[in-house]
Amino acid sequence: MDVMSDTTGLILSGGGARAAYQVGVLAAIARMRREAGAAQGNPFPVISGTSAGAINAAFLACRADHFDQAMEDLVHVWSHFQVEQVYRSDILGMIRSGARWVSLLSLGWLITQKRLRPKSLLNNDPLRDLLQERIDLERLPRLLRDGHLQALAITASSYSTGEHVTFYESCRPVTPWVRNQRLAQHGRLSHPHLLASSAIPFIFPAMRLEGPQGTAYFGDGSMRQTAPISPAIHLGASKILVIGAGRMLEPRQVSTQEPSYPSLAQIAGHALSSIFLDSLAVDVERMQRINQTLQLIPIEKRLDTHLRPIELLLIAPSQRLDEIAARHADALPQTVKSLLRTLGASQTTFHGQGNALLSYLLFEAAYTRELMALGESDAQQQRDEIARFFGWTAKA
Repeated sequence: MDVMSDTTGLILSGGGARAAYQVGVLAAIARMRREAGAAQGNPFPVISGTSAGAINAAFLACRADHFDQAMEDLVHVWSHFQVEQVYRSDILGMIRSGARWVSLLSLGWLITQKRLRPKSLLNNDPLRDLLQERIDLERLPRLLRDGHLQALAITASSYSTGEHVTFYESCRPVTPWVRNQRLAQHGRLSHPHLLASSAIPFIFPAMRLEGPQGTAYFGDGSMRQTAPISPAIHLGASKILVIGAGRMLEPRQVSTQEPSYPSLAQIAGHALSSIFLDSLAVDVERMQRINQTLQLIPIEKRLDTHLRPIELLLIAPSQRLDEIAARHADALPQTVKSLLRTLGASQTTFHGQGNALLSYLLFEAAYTRELMALGESDAQQQRDEIARFFGWTAKA
């Protein structure tokens, strides 16, 4: 791989509604850049996203020629979110998806016909409409050709082969990489790629895509993602900003209550946290260890190899997002709250991993605005690190 010098990459991880935190961080960085009088244009030539992070990534990439305006629009979208923009929460919609799914759990032995089996817990048709309205992927080739962007990568996981696939568009030829259980495919990106990458397992339906091994059904890219930072490096980034969505910097949760048997909601929350958060934390630690090891190799010997240290800046929540979600549980439509209660979560039993499930599904403005505010605050706390990372100096 030919690593281009001083190319900044942006990694946006998954996490459903938690992705609002990323928007707050990026809004703060955009403001800092203006205050520093830094050069305008797109600060992230390489953008890589997974799950809900893929949607934010595509939004920014498709407006790379007007980054500041794109950020304002992205903030507006997340500041006014409602559940109905992401998944159906009306009674009919819930009956056709969530209620039927719960019935399957209890009466599955009676349901033998495939046409009666729901594909997912929730119907995300509204999200499909939102993506088509807000993200113009037809602009990508021109933005790449005109130099506003170097590459956009979207990652999904194949249910058919079990492989982790990164779909990408780039301005220059990049040989698709092949690693153990990790593949890449160059080609035009589409809204189905975004829907596949953000298809939280069990929650949203899988998408049928043409992958490296042929046609397959793909789901959330965070599943089996062992190296979230890898796509940006393959696509030429030499320094990378990673914005997490929880667990890495947030305080640990200590429970003094007598443990009770976990509900389905708690188990689901624990599983989703493992899928979305653990791999990124492990990959960041791995990258830091590799950088430390490379520093032990004399520069003259390092130049004879393809090994290069990758400058990495991590910004992640300083507070527990599941606890923030619990404070806004009432913002959910009654139909969704009823479904979560059926799964074992309620206003009185939301705690621990029960909150985690809520934190991924709570696409409501009261919650997303607080996450964005936290993102801005955390970025402000790392203001000096951010300025060093981008090479900004304060205006005289």
